[in-house]
Amino acid sequence: MAASGDVSKEELVERILQHLDKTEGIPNTLEYCQKNGLDHKNFVGAMKSLQSLQYINCVQHKYEGWKLTGDGEAALKNGSPEFLVVRHIPKEGTTQKDLEKVLDKKVVKLGWSQAMMKKMISFDKKSKLATANVDIESEVDTTRKILGVILNEFPPGQILTGQVSSLSKGDIDMLKKRKFISVYFETFFEVTKGSNFSLKVEKPQADLTTNMLLSGEWETANMKQYNLNALGTALPCGYLHPLLKVRTEYRQIFLEMGFQEMQTNQYVESSFWNFDSLFQPQQHPARDAHDTFFLKDPEFSEKLPMDYLERVKNMHESGGEGSIGWRYDWSETESRKNILRTHTTSVTSRTLYKLAQSGFKPGKYFSIDRVYRNETLDATHLAEFHQVEGFVVDKGLTLGNLIGVIRQFFNYLGIEKIKFKPAYNPYTEPSMEVFSYHEGLKKWVEVGNSGIFRPEMLRPMGLPEDVVVIAWGLSLERPTMIKYNISNIRELVGHKLDLNFVENHAIVRLDK
Repeated sequence: MAASGDVSKEELVERILQHLDKTEGIPNTLEYCQKNGLDHKNFVGAMKSLQSLQYINCVQHKYEGWKLTGDGEAALKNGSPEFLVVRHIPKEGTTQKDLEKVLDKKVVKLGWSQAMMKKMISFDKKSKLATANVDIESEVDTTRKILGVILNEFPPGQILTGQVSSLSKGDIDMLKKRKFISVYFETFFEVTKGSNFSLKVEKPQADLTTNMLLSGEWETANMKQYNLNALGTALPCGYLHPLLKVRTEYRQIFLEMGFQEMQTNQYVESSFWNFDSLFQPQQHPARDAHDTFFLKDPEFSEKLPMDYLERVKNMHESGGEGSIGWRYDWSETESRKNILRTHTTSVTSRTLYKLAQSGFKPGKYFSIDRVYRNETLDATHLAEFHQVEGFVVDKGLTLGNLIGVIRQFFNYLGIEKIKFKPAYNPYTEPSMEVFSYHEGLKKWVEVGNSGIFRPEMLRPMGLPEDVVVIAWGLSLERPTMIKYNISNIRELVGHKLDLNFVENHAIVRLDK
């Protein structure tokens, strides 16, 4: 008989066809290959080529078996570690270190803990001696016994036929936990004749040529069938960044909640709209160069609504609406300084001002765009990131309305672990930070800020006294990291981004 490595694919194909011509089929390819000295892997390759031509039919079977590990074989041969430990303890007792002089250190470590757990030995804390509680010669080594059962039921070299162990699930789990056994799988095929079965293999014509059309040969040619389920070749094209896909989903969520989108294409903003209109004092630390990017050219903004600017100045200096203001000399020059916007709340401020000038109407608005801060880069901070901003303007709104809207939004994202923490903002009162639990970092991560706009911000705009605005700003990156267990924001944005992740990861799928 030829060795398995000497049998060519053509010979294997011929053997398979000849065998099927004389019999009803091959019930188990593993048994067939073992009996005939053939390599099963090569046999399956030949079999698959015939299956593609529909000469044969193949049904795959996969069986599970158990085999002893090295520790399991040692326990079966010499006894379980706990029995070996007890057997080597003299009547007067001994220490763990003394046992290590006569037994393998690993055996002592495993056997000592098991013997203590099974109360086969007692340990005196004062003398640090262990004594045996059982007569080891009259005891049955249950672990060794069930290892023998495994060996008898799954002998090495025997082909699996679907047999199931007679041992209980508890016994199997115990042997697995102690790493005495490991699972293995065997795959074989059941082979029968196919619809095109023939002893002579004729490859079908794969391509329709010009000559075949001109000669008429195509009418009688054996053409290869098309596999309409096969995937086409991946086209070399560009892919949207994951954040853009998530941004689209966020936008759709807001639209479904009845919000209108604000115009956000003004990345360079004056300090007036970014800070002063929000009732944020000019001495606030956020307005320092170590937190904000200031422009050198053009350094100052020229177009500001002067009547509104005057009302904002008066509110900062002397207050109003029950407020005493910030009590400082407000600087118009400081207010005109151009910056890269630090939040999209500047867009909210512009929108509210326009709403007040055109006549108040209740509404819900949102924006999603980039903002810039002079941050130190780390696993959760970038100097450029996206902010999701929203506000509702109406009469009679409360903090409960704000909490409900934020919870509803995160539920749309499939993020249910949300909590709120009281906070301070110069332009909202009360204010809350929003936290979500990050499964990857195993901690609560801040994902946004929220609150009710102060009257000192709204009244200079010209909004009625009974109008309330609830607002929030959420990060786009951090909820994405939480949703998809990304622990480092630099793996989502920047040079560390895996391009395969951009191409293949279905990050846009949100559990709505």
